[in-house]
Amino acid sequence: MGVSLSKAAQWTTFSPDASKLKSTPTNEALLKEILTFVEQIGSQHPQEADFTFEAPLQWRTTVVTSDLKSDYHIRDSTAWSHETDSREAPPLLTPFTVRVRSLGQLSMLIQAAEDKKLEEVQACLEGNRDFLVKILGPRIASQLLEDGAYADVESLKEDVKDEASEIKARLVALLQNTDTRILRKLLRDFSDAQYDPDFMKVEMDFLQFCSEGDDRLLKSVRYTSDFEFWNGCRAPPWRQAQGEICYVVIESVDTGSLNVTCCTAGVFLNGVGGPGALFISNSRKEFILNSAAGVTLWLLLFHTYIMYIHSVTCRLRDCCSFRKTSSKATLAELSSETSSESEEEEERPEHQPESDFYLSSEFLQIKKLVKYLKKGDQKVTLLMLCCMLDLDLTQDSCNLAIRDEGGLQFLLNLLDTNEDKCKIGALKILIRMSRCVPIQRSMEDMLGVRSLVNNLDSEVTKVKALAAETIANVANFPRARRTVRQSGGIEKLIKLLDCFLKSQKKSDHLENMEAARCGALALWSCSRSTKNKKAICSAGGIPLLGCLLTSSLESMLIPVVGTLQECASEESSRITIQSKDIIKNLVKNLRSNCTDLQIQCSMALFKCAEDTETRDLVRKYKGLKPLVELLNNTNNKELLAAATGAIWKCSISIENVLIFQNDKVLESLAGLLTAQPEEVLINVAGALTEFLQVPANKAVIRKCDGIKPMIQLLLSTNQALLVNVTKAISACATDRENMKIIDELDGISLLWSLLQNPNPEVQASAAWAICPCIGNSKDAMRTVLSFQGFGRIPDLLMSTNNEVLASICAVIAKLAKYKNILATLTDLGIVSLLTKLTNTKDDRLRHHLSDAICHCCQFANNTAAFGEAGAVEPLVRYMKSEDILVRQSATMALFQLSWDPNNNLTMLSRGAVKVSCV
Repeated sequence: MGVSLSKAAQWTTFSPDASKLKSTPTNEALLKEILTFVEQIGSQHPQEADFTFEAPLQWRTTVVTSDLKSDYHIRDSTAWSHETDSREAPPLLTPFTVRVRSLGQLSMLIQAAEDKKLEEVQACLEGNRDFLVKILGPRIASQLLEDGAYADVESLKEDVKDEASEIKARLVALLQNTDTRILRKLLRDFSDAQYDPDFMKVEMDFLQFCSEGDDRLLKSVRYTSDFEFWNGCRAPPWRQAQGEICYVVIESVDTGSLNVTCCTAGVFLNGVGGPGALFISNSRKEFILNSAAGVTLWLLLFHTYIMYIHSVTCRLRDCCSFRKTSSKATLAELSSETSSESEEEEERPEHQPESDFYLSSEFLQIKKLVKYLKKGDQKVTLLMLCCMLDLDLTQDSCNLAIRDEGGLQFLLNLLDTNEDKCKIGALKILIRMSRCVPIQRSMEDMLGVRSLVNNLDSEVTKVKALAAETIANVANFPRARRTVRQSGGIEKLIKLLDCFLKSQKKSDHLENMEAARCGALALWSCSRSTKNKKAICSAGGIPLLGCLLTSSLESMLIPVVGTLQECASEESSRITIQSKDIIKNLVKNLRSNCTDLQIQCSMALFKCAEDTETRDLVRKYKGLKPLVELLNNTNNKELLAAATGAIWKCSISIENVLIFQNDKVLESLAGLLTAQPEEVLINVAGALTEFLQVPANKAVIRKCDGIKPMIQLLLSTNQALLVNVTKAISACATDRENMKIIDELDGISLLWSLLQNPNPEVQASAAWAICPCIGNSKDAMRTVLSFQGFGRIPDLLMSTNNEVLASICAVIAKLAKYKNILATLTDLGIVSLLTKLTNTKDDRLRHHLSDAICHCCQFANNTAAFGEAGAVEPLVRYMKSEDILVRQSATMALFQLSWDPNNNLTMLSRGAVKVSCV
């Protein structure tokens, strides 16, 4: 019964009924056969019926104690069997639950169910899908469930040590014989099944497969009509009423054309008469059809085999109920931030199938397919590859089972053969399997990526295309991308693009176009590695990708632009993009109706617009207006993030800001400061910073209530967002009216608190924002005194980041204007801390450091203290700087220091007068 259940039973897949038998004629027939076996076992095989199970069968039942006869101990709603149960053992029957320990008990209980016998058998099977393991134990059960490999009863008899072992051996033989009888009967009944158009299409696909190649079994297989009705039939409506589906013309290898009628009752050859024969040569393993009757017989045999394969694959699709993975890599994954190959790869926990999967029918069917795949000749291998394509390879469980049974290694080995058909079949399966993350890593471990790269040199274009598409899936982690590059894969993928561009007038144009598309997909995946970006640029990939931008196919354009936008993070690639007229086509495709393409084009412009030349080209080709129009797509957050990013970088040029203002972009951006994902907010804040460089826009941001949401964003934890928001607030704070709003919202205190942030970029941007807030606050003294202590300033002056040091020096220069604050800073050792920084060669830091020293000289003995600490001599050297701002601030600092006579002597000895005269 175990084999019949695994091969014939049809189970549901959906929760919460994931272990329920479907209501089908096949299942009903199966249940009736099992019921007959159970009812008769007590009278026909009494010793086997009394055999005690390894573990009891348990299920929810409708039988109650009142249904039982006198052969039981009954107490209230609980019952024990006289045969094998003791009163101390768990009872046979409790409310709604039954536990049986022998086939005899099972038979008696089923008899008690009376008119609900079938329902009780079904409940038993559904509650014990591993019932053979419970009856016989795992070792013998696994033998019974093996493909055609029945347990060796004789070997079991040799191990007989007592009467119980002998009974167990006879029970195994009984179950085997019952399995065989049930399967044969179901197969006979299956020949009366009703077929539909979808099933006939499956058969046609298999038959047409047999008509391909030089060693084909059939010359051709075709429909008599190309017209297909809405229900999938090709027969005329008045013939459909008679059950006919379609008509097929078959040309065999050694006879004329044969006309076949496919209908709901089966497949029939028209006008067959007379005796004939079918000869099958086992040595050559090929079919020789020598008569019409022979063709008929072959068709019927082949038809029956296809029906079986089809039923197997249907059950695999229906039964597997594990988590499905996405069949395509999402756009967000392909557009993710570039990873460095030097980083350690994250070891993700591998999703393992649940333990009962290995006892399920779907696992056993996969095991069979893999076994036939590895042991068959070329034709069998091709047929098994076709069968594997019908598996649900979107499920991790199926993929891992194929790998664990050795199927993945065999598929990869096929890539190293000279059989192109086998390669194509294997690659079609690998494309689908490689969407599973554990399989990607296994393919790399098995050296499969190198085999894929080698197949990019194939003379068959389809092989190259499929290999490239598989690489696109596998190259989702650094090690695989590195292998592609080190195996010469980048150059080979680029060659696919070149072949397509050179074959536009040839007959193989469509095949080369598909190969180029797959090559672009693979390059897109590979380009997430920094070294691969450089390799693509060095191999001349950027100009070829630019040429493909003229294509009208979205499926081609998306991976092409995706690769370009990944490579655009490299300066050398951006230079090539600017010089090859690629920006023009990127702008053109911004107007596409394809959202994914718009996203990739916007992201490409976002990266390329770091350079002034690109910003000018975008304006030249009228690309600013389309970017503004994309802001209306507020429901598509990915597109909105890409568009705001491109607007941000383009607005670095003041000429672009003026054009944006004509479309009221500032107001639109201010409206996006709330209820948006962080990716959008970062770009919006960055764009606002550039817009606010125009003085008139500082009043606009106030009028459209954009300041308050910016202050609220200071509470964010996203580092990039904090950097951009503080820069935007800094630009706002240069206007006194805006400063009033910032003050009312306690924005300065929030900015001061950001000095505690561990990120140097946040520290620096917050410090720069504090400076105009102090300078433009109506009550600056009250604002300064509201700061939560100044102890953080000495800590920040010990930073190793020059930008942090420069910004804190600028803050000190603002604070030193207030004597009580300067006194506090002096007590904190500000003089010695500033003096230690004077040997820097960074002109930006020199400028603000000199300014801070100048203002700190206003208090007590700080002037002399700076001289004693050694600050004078470095400041004299500042006078030789090429930066005029450094020379100006150094001059002012030396002026303040000159009030101390000792400092004057130092200046004279170091040539300060000569330098100032120059």
